[in-house]
Amino acid sequence: MIGLISATAAGAVARDRLASAWPGRTRVYQGPVREAVRRAFGECEQLVCFLATGAVVRLVAPLLADKTTDPGVVCVDEGSRFAVSLLGGHEGGANALAAEVADVLGAAPVVTTATDATDVPGLDTLGLPVEGAVAAVTRAVLDGSPVSLRADAVWPLPALPSNVSAATTDGPDAASLLVTDRTVELGPADAVLRPASLVVGVGASRGASVGEVLGLIEDTLREAGLSPLSVAELATVDAKADEPGILGAAERLGVPLRTHPADVLAGIEVPNPSGAPLAAVGTPSVAEAAALAGGGELLVPKRKSAPGGRAAMATCAVARRAPRGRLAVVGLGPGARDLLTPRARDELRRASVLVGLDQYVDQIRDLLRPGTRVLESGLGAEEERARTAVAEARSGHAVALIGSGDAGVYAMASPALAEASDDIDVVGVPGVTAALAAAAILGAPLGHDHVSISLSDLHTPWEVIERRVRAAAEADLVVTFYNPRSRGRDWQLPKALAVLAGHRAPTTPVGVVRNASRPDGSSRLTTLAELDPATVDMMTVVVVGNTAAREIAGRMVTPRGYRWQTEAAR
Repeated sequence: MIGLISATAAGAVARDRLASAWPGRTRVYQGPVREAVRRAFGECEQLVCFLATGAVVRLVAPLLADKTTDPGVVCVDEGSRFAVSLLGGHEGGANALAAEVADVLGAAPVVTTATDATDVPGLDTLGLPVEGAVAAVTRAVLDGSPVSLRADAVWPLPALPSNVSAATTDGPDAASLLVTDRTVELGPADAVLRPASLVVGVGASRGASVGEVLGLIEDTLREAGLSPLSVAELATVDAKADEPGILGAAERLGVPLRTHPADVLAGIEVPNPSGAPLAAVGTPSVAEAAALAGGGELLVPKRKSAPGGRAAMATCAVARRAPRGRLAVVGLGPGARDLLTPRARDELRRASVLVGLDQYVDQIRDLLRPGTRVLESGLGAEEERARTAVAEARSGHAVALIGSGDAGVYAMASPALAEASDDIDVVGVPGVTAALAAAAILGAPLGHDHVSISLSDLHTPWEVIERRVRAAAEADLVVTFYNPRSRGRDWQLPKALAVLAGHRAPTTPVGVVRNASRPDGSSRLTTLAELDPATVDMMTVVVVGNTAAREIAGRMVTPRGYRWQTEAAR
C-alpha cells in the first residue's frame, strides 16, 4: 500500500490525482501531518509526501529503523514539478515509484542514488538476496576498481560493468562479488549474491509443528554449508498441501510451497525409499523425491528431525537445481523511440547479452547497460541469430533477442521458439506492429475484421500465398500486405492486387505507408485501380480496404458496423 500525505490545497489536488490514477494501491492519510506521516510510515510499504523535502526529512528521521525494512519515501513539490526519491531508493522501491509518480503528474523524477545516476545496476537490484560488504563492493564498482566475480555457475544476471570480471584481484582490500548458495567466509570487501538454487523436500506426520519442520530445515542447511537465502521453494506431496507445519515453515522462510502428485513422486529414483510414506501417502519417498521432482542434484539425503523424548515427525532433503537461462524475445516497434514500450526498455536493460539484426541494434544501442555483450549480424542471418540467442540462454545468460514491430509477427519469435526447449525461461515482449503504426497514420482502416499477409515467397510458396489472398478477398477482409515488393521480387504485389480486384470495386481505398512512425516516413491514400506497385518497396505497408471501407475527410475508414451508425445513416 502507498500512503499519501499532503498539507496544502495544491498538495491535496495532486494527491487526489494520484489516488484516482491508482485505485486500490493508495491510502490517503488525513489529519495533522506529523501524525499522518507516523501512521503511514508504520502501515505502508511506500509513502508519497506532497511536502518540502526538508520537512519530510525532519518528520521521518525519528522513525527510521533499517534500510531493508523502512518504506520507500517520495516527495512531490507544491507545483508538482518534481518527484524526489528521498528514502529507500532500492530496497523501498522509491526510485521506481518516483518515476511512476512523475509519469502520472507530469513531473520530473529526481533520483540521486549513485548506481542509478551512473547507469550501473546496484547489487540490491539484481533480483537476488545480497549479503556482506554491499557498500564497499558497490563503491568499487562505481569507482571502476577491479572487482572479482566468482560464481558457482552462470546465472541470468543483468550486464555488469567491465571492471567486474572473473579475473582475480589481489590485495587485502580487493573487492569480490560471489554468486553462490554455499555459506562462505566473507572479507571486509566481499559481497555474495544468493541465487534461488535450492529446493527443500519436506515430509511431515499429521500435526507436526512449524518449529519442528523449520528447525529441521535450518539445521540441515547449516550443517551442509548452504544458505537459507538460496532456498527457492519447499516441496512435498499433494496429500500434505494443507499441513500447517509445512505451510508455516514455508511462510517463515518466505518461499512458496510446491506440491506433487504421489504417483509422480513414486516414479522418481531416490537413495532412501521407505515403506512408511508408501503406506501413508502412496509414494516410497516424499522428502527426497519432492526435492528432485524438478530435476537437479541431491545434495543432502533424507534427514529426520530429532525431538527429545518422542519419534520424529518431519523429514527433509535438499537438492540443487541447475541455473535456467532467460530469453526475452523483444519487439522494438516500428522504429520511433516513443513507440518502444516500457516493458521492452526494461528487458533490454535486464539483459547481459543482446542478439539482433545490426540495423535494429543501432536503434537501441544507447539504451543498453554498460557491459552488455552485443551479438549482431546482417540480413539473411535469422536462423543464426535464433540459434545463437537460444544457445546463450542455455549457457545461463539473460538474453534479449530483438526484432522490429512485434517479435512474434514475421520476426524472430517463431524461429527462436522453434529452437528452444523447456530448459530455459522464455518471455515474450509485445511491440507495436508496422500494420498498427500504418493504420494509425491512415485513419481507422482496421476497424473491422482484417488479415496480414506477407508477399515474400522466400519461405512460403507463391501458390500458398495466392490462395490466402484469394480467401481474404472472398471473405471481404481488409488486407495488410507486408514485404510487398523488392528489387528482385516485383511481380507478387500486382498479382495480389489483381486477385482482390476481382472481388472489390476499383474505387476501394488503399493506404500506402512507408517507414511508419519514422522521421523519413511517408503515407498516401489511393485506390485499388490507381495504385502503382512501382512506388512500393520493402519498407512499405499496403492496406487494402474491404467493400465497406471508404475515404472520409482524407482518412481511410472501415466502418465497425455499429447499429446506431447504420440507423443514423438512413
